[in-house]
Amino acid sequence: MSSDTYILGVDGGGSKTYAVIVNSNGDKIGSGISGSCNHQVIGIDKAAMHIKESIDLALQAAKLTYSDIAFTQYGLAGLDRERDYNIVRQAISQIPLAPWDLVSDTMEGLRTGSVRNVGVVLICGSGTNAAGRNEAGVTVQVGGVGYLFGDNLGGNYMATTMFRTAVRSWEGREIPSILPQKLLQYFGFPTMEALIDDFLDREIYQIREGRLTIALHEAADEGDLLAIRLLKEAGQELGITGNAVIRKLGGLEGQTIPIVLVGSVIQKGRSPYLLEELRKTLELENSSVELIIPEIAPVYGAILLAMDHLQIPTTEETHRKFRVNGGYEQ
Repeated sequence: MSSDTYILGVDGGGSKTYAVIVNSNGDKIGSGISGSCNHQVIGIDKAAMHIKESIDLALQAAKLTYSDIAFTQYGLAGLDRERDYNIVRQAISQIPLAPWDLVSDTMEGLRTGSVRNVGVVLICGSGTNAAGRNEAGVTVQVGGVGYLFGDNLGGNYMATTMFRTAVRSWEGREIPSILPQKLLQYFGFPTMEALIDDFLDREIYQIREGRLTIALHEAADEGDLLAIRLLKEAGQELGITGNAVIRKLGGLEGQTIPIVLVGSVIQKGRSPYLLEELRKTLELENSSVELIIPEIAPVYGAILLAMDHLQIPTTEETHRKFRVNGGYEQ
């Protein structure tokens, strides 16, 4: 296949949609960035608009047209049920690109870390999700649809847990901790009384501050036992979820199972407490696992899947290019 074969990958999540065009050698030709494309959050019309906008910007930067693209791979958030796929397929079919394929961002994440596209992907960013794929191409998903339906992970959930636990520690219902001080520093209040009164006066009963997990990691790094416990609990929950994925796939015996870890809580936080508890929990049911934190941005998982469709072999040099190119532009 010639180097002027152009491949488009589109990574869409709750905050951004990122489109990247490469040639068959993996050289980046153009890219474009737009807003959220999670149709569950903003509706399908806005989601489709942002997807098309990111693609148009990438094509403009590459000085290409729709007809120049050999294959397009979409990897999008919000694809939890067949109903979601039907909604999104209908919308993106209006974009004049062919051929194309659509997968959940979980499968895109798996491909960033698994050369054979087999194993488990655990996502812990602002939210959470988990999925897996076996050698036969069978895929499964566990969780990803919210707290009411069993999810106990993600930055927003962990921030809420940290907040509650800090209040309990301040009141004497938990062990002493620096978490209350971390809360005061983050929200800018002089005392816990002032913080709590303000939240109650404004009727705030849910914390959606995923960045608060940075303070949680800081407290653990400073040796705070309560923060360490919360991160271990998160690692254990990730491991429980990963084990559920493997069981649903019928097991992945006879091989070291790749466990690809995606999302800001893991990729940026890299807490040794969380990761060690995750490994220990996985090894309760599986003889050999490998934790993999990808070094390439999710959009390149979409591009790798597109290359798989076109039967374009990839090399370490291809992956090096993807690592160097990085993720979202500023």
